[in-house]
Amino acid sequence: AVSRGLMCRISQIFSTSPRSSHFSSASCFSFQMRNFCVIMENGDSERIIEAKPRTMTPDSRRTGAIAVKCGMTAVWDKWGARIPITILWLDDNIVSQVKTPEIEGFCALQVGCGQKKEKHLTKPEVGHFRAQGVPMKRKLREFPVTEDALLPLGTSIGVRHFLPGQFVDVTGITKGKGFQGGMKRWGFKGMPASHGASLSHRSIGSTGQRDAPGKVFKGKKMPGHMGVDQRTVKNVWVYKIEPARNLMWVKGQVPGATGNFVFIKDSVFNKPDISLLPFPTYFAPDDEDDPTALEPLVADLGDTDPFMAAD
Repeated sequence: AVSRGLMCRISQIFSTSPRSSHFSSASCFSFQMRNFCVIMENGDSERIIEAKPRTMTPDSRRTGAIAVKCGMTAVWDKWGARIPITILWLDDNIVSQVKTPEIEGFCALQVGCGQKKEKHLTKPEVGHFRAQGVPMKRKLREFPVTEDALLPLGTSIGVRHFLPGQFVDVTGITKGKGFQGGMKRWGFKGMPASHGASLSHRSIGSTGQRDAPGKVFKGKKMPGHMGVDQRTVKNVWVYKIEPARNLMWVKGQVPGATGNFVFIKDSVFNKPDISLLPFPTYFAPDDEDDPTALEPLVADLGDTDPFMAAD
C-alpha cells in the first residue's frame, strides 16, 4: 500500500512551479558528493573511485535509478501526434553502497530512493545506513555495473542521468487483480455463449487427457491469483526530462500502480549512443545555473512532418 506521506509529496510536486520546487537534485542532501575519492583497502591493494566523467566503451554498463510512478497523461507533440505519457519521479537517488571485486567479488552499486524515518525501519536497516554514512532511504535497489562505472558513496543520481530520446527498460510490480478466471488471466476464448454450454460459458474446458497420463501437467494455465508479479517493459522511449523537478516523461505504460516504485536502466536491446550518454553519471559543472531554473529537455522529433511524408 502507498503511504499517505508519499502521495502527499507527489501531489506537491505537480502543484509547485519548477522554479520554486524544492525537490531538485541539487538540494537533496547537504552531504552528497562530500567525498570525491573513496579508498577501499584489502590487504596491500586499494581502489580509488573518483567522481568525474570518464570514457564509455561498448562493454560499459551504467547504473540504473529508482523512480516513483506518478501517473499517466497524454501530450501532443509539435506535429500534432498524441503521445501517451507516464510520469516518473526520481526522488533523491543516491549511491548508498559500493560493491567491488576486492570485497564482494563483483561490481555493483546500491541506490537508495526517497526518505524514511528511523522509527519506521528495522534495526538491521538502520545499522546498514549508519555503517555507510548515508541518510535513511525508503527504497533500495542494487544495479550490476562494470568496473569503470563505479561511483563514490553518496553520489547523487538525477534525472539527467538519462537523455531525452533514448530507450530504457522499466521494471516494476504489476497491479494485483486477485483471483481471476482463465479468460481474464490467460485470454482463453471460453465456451459457447448459447447452445450446449449450461452455466459454463466462461469455463476453461478440459484440463487433461484420459487414463494416460491420468494427471494434469504442471504449469497448466488455470484460474488463480493474477497480478503482483515483477515485469519489465523494454524499449521505453524517453520523451522529456525535467531537471528542475527530477521528473521523467516516458512514452507508454510501465508496470505498477500510482505511487509504486519502478527501476529504470539503459535499454539492453535498443542501446543508446554511448558518445552522448553521461558516463558514469551526470556531474553538474561548477558554473551551472540554479538547477531549479533549468528548462525541460524534449527529445528531438526531427524536421519531417510524419503526417505529410510520402508513404
